[in-house]
Amino acid sequence: MPLNNNDIFKKLRVAHKLRDDDIVKILELVDFKVSKSELGAFFRNETHPKYMECGDQILRNFLNGLIIHLRGPMPPKKPKENTVSK
Repeated sequence: MPLNNNDIFKKLRVAHKLRDDDIVKILELVDFKVSKSELGAFFRNETHPKYMECGDQILRNFLNGLIIHLRGPMPPKKPKENTVSK
């Protein structure tokens, strides 16, 4: 049985020992706002009436925020110097 976005999100949450507050802060790192109740809907059982499917956008933003959370922000790129050999 293939994994869906909700399963991946749940596994990452458990693997990194993240609470709802932590996930909200991680998503804020990439300027993505989500409430705790929305997060709770993603982590519910599929048969629960309040279950909500996790879309690609939410998972993508969480992964990008998790990278920033774990590694820190990306340093600015240095401009390339034009060296001309004569």
